[in-house]
Amino acid sequence: MTQSIAQINWQEFSEAVPAFITMLATPLTFSIATGLSLGLICYTVVKVAAGKIREVNALVWILTILFILRYIYLATA
Repeated sequence: MTQSIAQINWQEFSEAVPAFITMLATPLTFSIATGLSLGLICYTVVKVAAGKIREVNALVWILTILFILRYIYLATA
């Protein structure tokens, strides 16, 4: 499982930050789903901020919006 970490392009900011957030959030929240959702949201935000909006797939946009709506719902419930 840790072999995948070596394949991450750590020099590319827009790839490294979401991967790091995912690796950090998963054990800290005790939830793989939460770690992945935070990493996916971070991936979309970082790509947009870096001006690489065309690299974000339509499915990633849909999942990002659904995850954000999920966190908004959980915050209000």
